[in-house]
Amino acid sequence: MLYSGQAFRLESLPNDILKVIFDLKDQTANVFNATALKELGEMLEVIRKQKAKGLLFTSGKSSGFVFGADVTEFLGHFKKEESEMRSWIASINEVFNGYEDLPFPKVALVNGFALGGGCEIALTMDYRLATPKGVIGLPETKLGIIPGWGGTVRLPRLIGADHAIEWVTGAKNYKAEDALKFGVFDGIVEDAKLEAAGLKLLERALSGELDWQARVTQKKSPLKLDKIESMMSFESSKGFVAGLAGPHYPAPLKAVETMQKAARLTRDEALKLEGETFAAMAKTKTAECLVQVFLGDQYLKKVSKKVTKDAKPVQHAAVLGAGIMGGGIAYQSASMGVPLLMKDIKHEQLDLGMNEATKLLNKEVERKKMTPERMGKVIAAIGPTLSYADFGGTQFVVEAVVENEKIKKSVLLEVENNVSPETVLASNTSTISITKLAEGLKRPDKFCGMHFFNPVHRMPLVEIIRGAKTSEATIAQAVNYASQMGKTPIVVNDCAGFLVNRILFPYFNGFIFLLEDGVDFQRIDKVMEKFGWPMGPAYLLDVVGIDTGFHASSIMANAFPDRMGFKNKTILEVMYENKRYGQKNNLGFYEYELDKKGKSVKKVNPAVYELINPIVKKEIEITDEEIVMRMMLPMIIESSRCLEDKIVESPVEVDMGLLLGLGFPPFRAGALKYADSLGLGKLEEESKKYLALGKLYELTPFMKNLAAEKKTYY
Repeated sequence: MLYSGQAFRLESLPNDILKVIFDLKDQTANVFNATALKELGEMLEVIRKQKAKGLLFTSGKSSGFVFGADVTEFLGHFKKEESEMRSWIASINEVFNGYEDLPFPKVALVNGFALGGGCEIALTMDYRLATPKGVIGLPETKLGIIPGWGGTVRLPRLIGADHAIEWVTGAKNYKAEDALKFGVFDGIVEDAKLEAAGLKLLERALSGELDWQARVTQKKSPLKLDKIESMMSFESSKGFVAGLAGPHYPAPLKAVETMQKAARLTRDEALKLEGETFAAMAKTKTAECLVQVFLGDQYLKKVSKKVTKDAKPVQHAAVLGAGIMGGGIAYQSASMGVPLLMKDIKHEQLDLGMNEATKLLNKEVERKKMTPERMGKVIAAIGPTLSYADFGGTQFVVEAVVENEKIKKSVLLEVENNVSPETVLASNTSTISITKLAEGLKRPDKFCGMHFFNPVHRMPLVEIIRGAKTSEATIAQAVNYASQMGKTPIVVNDCAGFLVNRILFPYFNGFIFLLEDGVDFQRIDKVMEKFGWPMGPAYLLDVVGIDTGFHASSIMANAFPDRMGFKNKTILEVMYENKRYGQKNNLGFYEYELDKKGKSVKKVNPAVYELINPIVKKEIEITDEEIVMRMMLPMIIESSRCLEDKIVESPVEVDMGLLLGLGFPPFRAGALKYADSLGLGKLEEESKKYLALGKLYELTPFMKNLAAEKKTYY
């Protein structure tokens, strides 16, 4: 053993070949943390002293090659001055360059994920071989930054500017087969033969059959593009990338601009430029927030793993109610490998549920994400039924009938008598108390809430709701089943609206107050979409369903009358009375019709203002910034209340719930992170302006204390 540390080992193989093994101790995956980067530099000095003829760069982890940099350390680096960050980047590039410049051929053996820094260290090698499960990519722009360890420099010199722009700005992961076509991988080899293939490749390079030195020269030289070719590649990409990324995500466009400026530079000059851009991007609020979102996602995975450590996988499930939600749940469960029964009381409803699942599967086949054979197997995994005859073997039942407390209670009592005592029951409800629904059940400990968001196949969040008598084993089983279905579960304690809807309705109430003050709903939508929401509040209500919104609003008003009740008739009630239910009947704030491609398109009918005008109390002058504050303050305050009331345990869970359940703008990272960015002192000032609107705009004592002590949620 020539070198042995916490992250790296260096071994000598026959024929003067060196083997680097990246195997980070006490970790399931390799990442470049401070220890690994330090040892990478130390090992380089050892390598330079050897009389070596070639090098294999390998991973000691079965989980993959290198998953990139340790993102948990990023925020610490991001707090540094730009000059410090540039120095940090330069010191890493010096080490990476040192490996690239070693005077003998080098091969990276990629046995799984090689992402970010993992891709970049692989690019310093002269050749890259992968196993069939190899995956490589540069996801940095998803974090609001650009590759900083040579990704924007080496990749275009290896595969050309056009392809490199696609890789860097798209931030996608590429399977071995696809990466081979681009020329990032030089071959795909079965895992057991990977090292032998790497040695053979070194042998061919040493014999002169392969010109490995030409590869090094190519990566160290300017791009082989004349001015016209360069302009065509980069300038034509800029507009497309900027349009795709949008104004809130500057990193993709900055990456293109950096590659363009670096095209005529040598490697070392280009790396300096890349480091400067990385440091500038790292200091943006967007990067700070997107890194927080990434860390939040990792946090949720760790929590789920801890909760489910003793839970057994669900082998067979059932869903009650074959409507759109029931069909969506059935599709999701079956497509992720958990067969289930789908029960209803009418044949027509079962047909509706099966049609919903079939429609979703057909789309997967059309997009070539699923074969017709696989689709057939998924359909066969859904068993439509009118009876409980086969329910004895189900481990998990999701009730997804109409959102009515009396009906749900009746169905739950019925199913409890037709399943095993060990079966977990869950209600897919968006607002009704789980503790109330458990009344009358013989086994309330085996019952919880499982709130899926519509459309089920697209929305990643599932709220797992703990009732007063729900056992921890039941919660674990529900979390496990949600994870098996490919969803992100968040465990919440019982209250009206749970987490996401409890926070959403104060936001809708802010919208209702703005309408009462004469602000045009179209303007509010445009302002909030500019803020970053995928759709404004009027459009969102149409999508959710105004009838659903009206009923849920009544439940929230009863639960929290001090801040969610209304003295007068609201626009939701007016719309409901006039049967304007939104997209479900093509009439809401907007009206909907299908275009030539069959896509629903919204338009405005002036008649809607005839319904709005009677609820308008006054006409006010208001800025776009004030519209944002009046919409967001109630959401932020209710988010804090949910944290204070321990509906969830952490600010991360609050914010990730909003991101995954509502589409909160990721570049703002959630309501509480947004509150931190504004400052609690600023929020207190803004709150005072709107106290006349009621308790909806009043900061909690906890928030006032944070403001006084200049503290933050994160």
